[in-house]
Amino acid sequence: MIFVLVFASAFLIALVLTPLATRLAFITGAIDQPRDRHQHSHPTPKLGGIPLFAGFFAAVGVSLYYPRTDEFEMPRLLGLFLGCTVMFIVGLYDDHRELSPLPQLVVQIAAASIVAGYGVLIRELPNPFDGTRIELELWFAFLFTLFWLVGMMNTINWLDGLDGLAGGVVVIAGFMLFAHTFRLGQNSVALLVLALIGSGLGFLLFNFFPAQIFMGSAGANVLGLTLGALAIIGGAKVGTALLVLGIPILDVAWQIVQRLRAGRSPFSADRGHLHHRLLDVGLPQRAIVLLYYVLTSTFGALALILPSGTHKLIALIVISSGALALLIHLSARR
Repeated sequence: MIFVLVFASAFLIALVLTPLATRLAFITGAIDQPRDRHQHSHPTPKLGGIPLFAGFFAAVGVSLYYPRTDEFEMPRLLGLFLGCTVMFIVGLYDDHRELSPLPQLVVQIAAASIVAGYGVLIRELPNPFDGTRIELELWFAFLFTLFWLVGMMNTINWLDGLDGLAGGVVVIAGFMLFAHTFRLGQNSVALLVLALIGSGLGFLLFNFFPAQIFMGSAGANVLGLTLGALAIIGGAKVGTALLVLGIPILDVAWQIVQRLRAGRSPFSADRGHLHHRLLDVGLPQRAIVLLYYVLTSTFGALALILPSGTHKLIALIVISSGALALLIHLSARR
């Protein structure tokens, strides 16, 4: 019953608040105007972070009636709430005033530091060859966690280039993470993931093509930080998240390298992302989004089916190689 209640709370709150956020955006001027690298043809509200943030944390509050799986879960939840609140407030400002990339990166690092400071840390990694655990020194675990959380925020932020793309991928990744967590018997952590899925679905009904509202900087950063943290809380599931989000993560790495090679800031905006390149070769926007959904679901299923260790490493290498070959091919065509 608690699982249904948490999901329904997140879904209904996001469903109700999204139209209200749309109206608020027109009143306050948080509107995304059409530009050269954008796909929408008319001004679109971008305050989707409000229903995503409110739906998720309201449902998390409902889940607190359930006994916690881990004694350290509550302080970690507090850290996640504080970090997401920082990203939400600054993201709302960015959705109105458009901050430059450097201040955004500084805030992302600060928010990730808050989350990590409350115990959301990747303290060990599995050895893919013999199944043993590699324990990380505290200082390295902190830096590695910062890298992971900031990377996840930028992955979701940069993925948000087509209607429904980032939101749908996060929902699918959430389903895979929920199945994995529930299978491990970490029910209270699974409830947190279910809250993320519910709020994402409630918002996605308005964000799928043609979008009535965008998630904006506040929504993308909150989703990225939350998904990255939930992959750590209750035991690191970074390998699962890497498989599910392999293509978007590789796309981010590819873009950073290409921009640096061109002598530009790695955070400068352009149309070099994979979804933009697929659009430029003639694929319809809806088809590209559905293709991402299918690939994310397929790789997520592999993450659940394959045994940990060498098999997942091989799958990750194959997926990365295929995506890299596609990026090189599309870059050459362009």
